[in-house]
Amino acid sequence: MVENAGSGPYQSGVVERGDRQQPMNTNTQTTRLYHSTLSPFCRKVRLVLAEKRIEVELVEERYWENPPDLKRRNPAGKLPVLRHRGNMLAESQAIIEYLDEACPNPPLMPQSPLERHEVRRLCAWFDDKFNAEVTQPILGERVWKKIMRTGYPDSRMVKDGLRAIKEHIDYLTSLLESRRWLAGNALSLADFTAAAHFSCLDYISDVDWDRSEILRDWYATIKSRPAFRPVLADQVPGLQPAPHYAELDFG
Repeated sequence: MVENAGSGPYQSGVVERGDRQQPMNTNTQTTRLYHSTLSPFCRKVRLVLAEKRIEVELVEERYWENPPDLKRRNPAGKLPVLRHRGNMLAESQAIIEYLDEACPNPPLMPQSPLERHEVRRLCAWFDDKFNAEVTQPILGERVWKKIMRTGYPDSRMVKDGLRAIKEHIDYLTSLLESRRWLAGNALSLADFTAAAHFSCLDYISDVDWDRSEILRDWYATIKSRPAFRPVLADQVPGLQPAPHYAELDFG
């Protein structure tokens, strides 16, 4: 099972190798992320690990097959699960806030309580509201039913998701009209959370970037960061990415 995904597979585990220039581990145990490639919850952890240049091994989990060690790593039986400095860490938001405190450079949370609240509010917006209204209906029907072999897509749910994403795009556009980044004028955990969801949908070309030039520019900017390179190299067996998926200039 994956985080906040109901019966969908949105938080499973994969481990990837980040920038080797600044390994952050303080013991000899390898940092390892148990994930699933097209899980936005797993991707946001991957992006934060890479942004902080933490070397990590990715281990893909087919969580729907109930692997025997999953509940031992996380009693909730969900992904992602991160092993870092000998500790098993679960729940994507808790993981990325832990990483920002344990490995503070570069900082991805602002200093003031009000600004930190805005980051957390937007992380929750994507992991709860956006996930329920957009990510699950679209990816669950178009991707995970195929991977898990649980039937054919429900076109009504897909249409509901595609309709809902327009309202979200309009809302985010209104934020970016007065901010450099989603939560303010500094790159934050909110941007990586949002980018994780959008990147999964962009893999199957289900984001209408023509609807908002300012949102497309935001995504192109964050997509151009070195931390995004491993995500753009993802390949899901039997599911080819959209032609523009890995392009940095996709306008």
